[in-house]
Amino acid sequence: MCTTAERGPFAIHLHGPPRWLAPRAQAVVPLDRVIVSNSRSRTTPLAASGARAPVLAAASGEPEARAELKGTLRSRDRAKKANRDARAAAPSDGGPLEGLKSILVAVLLFFVIRTFIVTAYSIPSESMEKTLLVGDYLMANNALFGATIPFTGIKLPALRDPRRGEIVVFRPTYNEPQIDVVKRVIGVPGDTLQMANGQLFRNGERVNERYARYEEAADDLIPMEGFGFMDPTVRPEAYGARNHLPLLLSSVDAREYRPSRNTWGPLVVPAGHYWLMGDNRDQSLDSRFMGPIPRSTIRGKPLFIYYSFDKQAGAPFPAFVTAARWKRIGTPIH
Repeated sequence: MCTTAERGPFAIHLHGPPRWLAPRAQAVVPLDRVIVSNSRSRTTPLAASGARAPVLAAASGEPEARAELKGTLRSRDRAKKANRDARAAAPSDGGPLEGLKSILVAVLLFFVIRTFIVTAYSIPSESMEKTLLVGDYLMANNALFGATIPFTGIKLPALRDPRRGEIVVFRPTYNEPQIDVVKRVIGVPGDTLQMANGQLFRNGERVNERYARYEEAADDLIPMEGFGFMDPTVRPEAYGARNHLPLLLSSVDAREYRPSRNTWGPLVVPAGHYWLMGDNRDQSLDSRFMGPIPRSTIRGKPLFIYYSFDKQAGAPFPAFVTAARWKRIGTPIH
């Protein structure tokens, strides 16, 4: 005969005589003879939960017995939850294959960022001094003007085109081998440009070039042909003032046109091209000598200097620390 003590959320079923016949004294009942029912779970023998100790149970349903059973169940639930959490937090052991996968993902992310988002460049010449110095290392935005897919020459859509006054990185076709070059945008397609004794005019208006640097008093003529040019890295057929002739205004007599480094034009920048010049006007091989630059060769916009190193300092070892220009690191580029 089985009776049930209906008190609280737990019901204690005792295999024995009815409660009204049971003595008042407490008895030790084996755990496998106790069945616990809960309003939120099906009725199960407590012995199946893994408990092994006996429980003091009162035949009359004493509060102490109910509290002890309730505490036992709570301890069991906490133990189960702790085991689940431990299994979830335990790292999976994927072995060498898992490590290789992590390396491949890291390499892929580096390739994507390096190609399509930002790229590092260095300044090898004096053409942009004092804005940029030899030994400056730049971080440039590739996505702004349209990144180029490696080994294909295919350019992705650009966010916008270069603007007047911006510094850009481009890869000109007149160099052998081709290298990345940094210059400033002086004119965009459709602009009429002219320089007279070092003063730039754009669309008939004087331009205040606070970034421009002139050191040499003498002004040299720009040869019409480039076959006397001595720089072995520049294709001679791409060099010379003859690049100006198709761009001159109709009011200019091409037969009498003799441009110099600081006096040239007026000319019109053609569609799909940009007029680029270095800030150091006496030491820059730019559009004055090589003509307008195709838009397709412009690769990115420099953002900031992430490292700068004075290669001429003759600093002691380690030179990359002792010759570093620490004040230039992090400088934004304008």
